[in-house]
Amino acid sequence: MKRPKPMDGIKKFIPRRKPAINEVVREPTSGGMIFRRNPKTNDVEILLIQDAKNRWTIPKGHIEDGETARETAEREIREETGLQEMTVMSWLGKINFRYRRVSSLVLMTTEIFLVQAKGDTDKLKPEDWMNGIAWFKATDALDKIEYEDISKIFLLGLKKIRQAGL
Repeated sequence: MKRPKPMDGIKKFIPRRKPAINEVVREPTSGGMIFRRNPKTNDVEILLIQDAKNRWTIPKGHIEDGETARETAEREIREETGLQEMTVMSWLGKINFRYRRVSSLVLMTTEIFLVQAKGDTDKLKPEDWMNGIAWFKATDALDKIEYEDISKIFLLGLKKIRQAGL
């Protein structure tokens, strides 16, 4: 009788190597923590979008040539949410993160502004790539956001809203 070898029937796992990083790419972006006061409940509500990976986050996008971070935040909010009337109130801060894109290391910086929605805030037109868009009570919005750095900036935004009595 033939004895099985110790490795018979077991596939050896050989990890695939990722391609070497050949370049570092800097991507400046900007977006906004959009809020409103619900006229029925008087609660502060935050507008979040659900990205293609089903993560709830803020509207944001790349800063184009000749644009300021503030201008980008307004443009991206209009494009991604359909909101047309807003007041950009103040800069809340920036977050930095990095990720790998094939053989590039992407260093992304996102400037975040506190933005008050005006006009018909229920008239939303999300872009096709989004999986959702919704207003959430402030505490629920904090629970929905999956990016810890954005959550920290949200706390600062909520403090500014309270201090301004909005």
